[in-house]
Amino acid sequence: MPHSFHRLLFFFIAFLVASGCNYDLNFAKLEKDFLEAEEIHPASNPAQKEEETAEDSKQLELPLVGKTIKLVSWNIQHLGRTKTESDIKQIARILRNYDLVAIQEVVAKDPAGAQAVAKIADELNRMGFKWDYQVSDPTKSPSAYISERYAFLWKPSRVSMVGRAKLDKELEDLCFREPFIGRFRIKGDTTSFYIANYHSRKFSDRPQDEIIHLIHYPTRLTSDKIIIAGDFNTDERDPVWSDFYNRGFKCALRNTKTTLKHACKSDIYRNHAIDNFYYTSGILKTDSGAIDFVLHCDSLQAARRLSDHLPVFMEFGIQ
Repeated sequence: MPHSFHRLLFFFIAFLVASGCNYDLNFAKLEKDFLEAEEIHPASNPAQKEEETAEDSKQLELPLVGKTIKLVSWNIQHLGRTKTESDIKQIARILRNYDLVAIQEVVAKDPAGAQAVAKIADELNRMGFKWDYQVSDPTKSPSAYISERYAFLWKPSRVSMVGRAKLDKELEDLCFREPFIGRFRIKGDTTSFYIANYHSRKFSDRPQDEIIHLIHYPTRLTSDKIIIAGDFNTDERDPVWSDFYNRGFKCALRNTKTTLKHACKSDIYRNHAIDNFYYTSGILKTDSGAIDFVLHCDSLQAARRLSDHLPVFMEFGIQ
């Protein structure tokens, strides 16, 4: 063999030896995470991947491996007494491989909504990891029919909540459902980040009129590590987001439909691209997509028992 090849091989072996068992453990962990997630892992949108590959490859750095967490946002339609024990178990199975969950549309008019979140947490606790959770108070909304609760669920072994999450009182008169803001830290990291859990007013009520107020979070929270997660009832191409992008915000999903039709048409069951994450410069996204638990038309009606939205996920680290 050429001497240059021997020299390269020598340095490669030396690198592996110097890395020691950490290399083996990290590789095994990544492989395990991948295999576990395959049960329900989303098929990422190819168009989105093509657009983001160049940008993400420039940003991704080796030191972040092992220091990322997987965040899910899910509008679980009418999460309350309409969900059966079987539904709760299925929801937990979908969420179990993630680290932090932001839920929208928790029923607020009676205790059943908060109780349903507790049941999800209890079911998750039976699946190998300890989970914690917090449910918001009902939002201050124009009517009781619009008011909802939000919820956060998280694995304390992976992420911790700093203090308690709070509804954004400054926006309660500007939004039909003011966001629920939580401050978190990745386990082993001293830097905190914020999640604004948000469900906008419906499309016909011009959600843009309230979305625009979310642009001030970096100033209000004095942080560049913010993720706005939820159901925005408008997609990432809407003009309302232009000012966000100009100020350095990015969207995690592109051209990714996340709502479910009432019936399949030509084997298509997804509808609108309205669930997403919008994040600031201190957040480094390493992966994202929709978690498609439907997979084929025969499962559509059963899937709609859980929700008319797919969950979306974002894996990220802190810059």
